[in-house]
Amino acid sequence: MLMKISFVVLCLLVPIVTAQLRVGFYSSTCPHAEQIVRQTVQKRFRTDRSITPALLRMHFHDCFVKGCDASILIDSTQTTQSEKDAFPNQSVRGFDLIDEAKSNLEAACPRTVSCADIKASIVVFQ
Repeated sequence: MLMKISFVVLCLLVPIVTAQLRVGFYSSTCPHAEQIVRQTVQKRFRTDRSITPALLRMHFHDCFVKGCDASILIDSTQTTQSEKDAFPNQSVRGFDLIDEAKSNLEAACPRTVSCADIKASIVVFQ
């Protein structure tokens, strides 16, 4: 009985979770967002073929604890250690590529595309 209830609850939650990320989300506010991110990654991929699995690993590490909120991109302060600098994440790389994609997007569409969406789109659109 408990398994049936768990399955029903899971089935009800799946549409909510999947509805939050979709191709074309920024089509009206930043029409070239996906293309800008894709080109940024492709440019890096030409010189570092291991960047795509590194970005997938970053996404996994970010989503593992409390969801895919891009908290892994936040730098530590003098008083607080960030998730980025936590021991399990010290070998995660690709932060500079996220920064580059964000800079390119800011040039095209200021204050429109979030870092969490950039990180997620890199994984989705590869």
